[in-house]
Amino acid sequence: MKARLLRIRGRVQGVGYRDWMVREAGAAGLSGWVRNRADGTVEALLAGEEDAVGSVLLAARRGPRGAYVEGIEESFAEPPDGPGFQRRPTL
Repeated sequence: MKARLLRIRGRVQGVGYRDWMVREAGAAGLSGWVRNRADGTVEALLAGEEDAVGSVLLAARRGPRGAYVEGIEESFAEPPDGPGFQRRPTL
């Protein structure tokens, strides 16, 4: 299992990015979470098969309609405790 922690910068709040990420990650069979951060970024933990994580990471660089992704910081992470992909409250 591969797990990545993402910090997504750009116009990514107020455009449905988190709901879009929940759909994309769920369709790919990933577990993890996504949340807004007070600094205007979106943070996400993606965990699952390497190809599925790579596919959602590639899609995250485009984001949903209305978003503009300036960049993504990516780091290795520990997989989440449970299954499923969820939207978390803002941190």
